[in-house]
This record gives sequence, C-alpha cells and structure tokens, in this order.
Amino acid sequence: MARPIKETPTLYGEDARIFEKKVANPKPVSREDVLAAQDAYNKFMSIAKFPF
Repeated sequence: MARPIKETPTLYGEDARIFEKKVANPKPVSREDVLAAQDAYNKFMSIAKFPF
C-alpha cells in the first residue's frame, strides 16, 4: 500500500523571494539538451508497445 503524501511546506521570507525569482527567470536550456531529450523520448517510444 502506498504511503500518504505529506503536505508541501509554505515558503516564507528570503526562501520565498529566491523561489519566486527562479520561477520567473528559468535558466535557458541548450539546443543539445533539447535534442538529447527528444532522442531519448523517441527511443523509448519506439520500443514501447501500449495496447489501447
């Protein structure tokens, strides 16, 4: 049986400000990383056989 999911703690003060800045300004992802993720996705989808 699965364990219950705990509540996510609320951020206050400086931690909240840092989190808000990071969410508003995400780091750009390089083209190589995007292509690597797409390649991995395509490989997994080529071997996945889901009966729908």
